Order: sequence, then C-alpha cells, then structure tokens
Amino acid sequence: MPSKPSQSAEDYLERIHELLESKGTAHVADIAQSLGVGQPSVTSMVQKLADEGYLHYEKYRALTLTDAGRAVAEQIRDRHQVLAGFFTLFELDAETQARDIEGIEHHLSADTLKTLADLTVFFEQHPEVLTQFKASRAAQPAGASKGK
Repeated sequence: MPSKPSQSAEDYLERIHELLESKGTAHVADIAQSLGVGQPSVTSMVQKLADEGYLHYEKYRALTLTDAGRAVAEQIRDRHQVLAGFFTLFELDAETQARDIEGIEHHLSADTLKTLADLTVFFEQHPEVLTQFKASRAAQPAGASKGK
C-alpha cells in the first residue's frame, strides 16, 4: 500500500483523474498546461507518483491511474464536492469557493468533512433554518464576530 501522498501529489492525482474523465487521456503536456507548471516539473512528479504506486507512466505515453491512485483522486474529488456544496449554501461566488477549497481541502479530517456534509444535508432539508442563519449574519455589523 503506498504511503499517503503529499498535498502537491494529491493535486496532480486529482488533475490526472479529471483529465482522464473529461478527455479520456492524460499526458504530461496536458497536466503541465492545466496546472500552469513546466513539463519537467510534471515529469518529475509523475515519475515519483509511479514509483509510489499511484500511476503507470511510460515516457511519451498517456498516464493511467492505479487502483490506489484512482482511490486518492476520487477521495479528493469527493472532498471538493462536499466543500463546494457547503459553500454554495452561503452563496459564496465561484472564485472565492475555488480559492478557499484549494486552501483547505487537503487539511480537513474525515470527521470534519463528514460534519460539513451532514450540515449541508441538514440545511438543505431545513431551508428555513438556513434562511434564519443568513438573516442573523446580515443583521450583524460588518466585521462583527461573537467571541471576540
């Protein structure tokens, strides 16, 4: 079983999975372009991920994820979806969501993520409570926060 990948490695696995899902293939050049990094950096990371058992890599060929790589990529995608669903409840714009999700998705425990997923479902099932929460926030003076 491979060791837990780094945050950077998770980002690569997530992007490779997205490319495979959307285009059917993933090449070093595609990954470099989509992540905005140089091909030598991608090649280095891809070789490392292959050595760690997350993907199959042959120079100049399309990449494929191993079962372990696919599992990590799907877990990251699921985390991303939970956070996006939660932030959407509060009408955060897409740019803010993307930036915040990228900043925290690798750092949340499974328990915290499950709590956010449960809270999202709760608010979806009780829209009146969500409306009360939003009204309460809107009534607070700008920058005010309880507990400070």
